[in-house]
Amino acid sequence: MPDRFFRNVEACLVLRIPGQSDAAGKAVDQIMEVIQLKGCVVGQEFEVEVALLEAVANAVKHGCKGDPEQEVEIRVLCDPEKGLLIIIRDPGKGFDPEAVPSPIEGENLLRTHGRGVWLMNRMMDTVSFREGGREVVLHKKSPSGEWEEE
Repeated sequence: MPDRFFRNVEACLVLRIPGQSDAAGKAVDQIMEVIQLKGCVVGQEFEVEVALLEAVANAVKHGCKGDPEQEVEIRVLCDPEKGLLIIIRDPGKGFDPEAVPSPIEGENLLRTHGRGVWLMNRMMDTVSFREGGREVVLHKKSPSGEWEEE
C-alpha cells in the first residue's frame, strides 16, 4: 500500500463535493491545478487527470446516485519526491472491483460504459479499493524520486 510512503506528507487539498455530475469536472480541474503547481508528477498529468475523472465520476454516479445532498470527499497528497496519492471516498454501498467485467473482452468491447476501473488501473501505478469499494486510492510515483522505507 503506498499510504505508508505518504505518512509524513500533509494533504495539500481536501475537497468535499456534492454528488452531482457537474461537480466532478470542476473538482478535477481544481485538483489538476494544484498537482501542476506542486510538480509531483511532472509529465504524467494526463494519466492522472483521466484516472481521477473516472474515479470521481464513478463516486458521484454510483456512490451518491447523483444526489446533491450526498458528498464525495477527495484528499490529495502531493510530494515531488514521493509522487501523488489521491483518496476518493463516497457514501455508497460499495462494489466488488473483481466483479467488474473486462471492457476489452468479448461483447464488452462494444459497450459505451464500464471502462472506468480498467482506465484507472492503466493510468496509475497503483489503484486500491477499500471500505468495500467506497474508497478508491490512486497512486502515481514521482518520475524524479525513488522511495525509501520510512
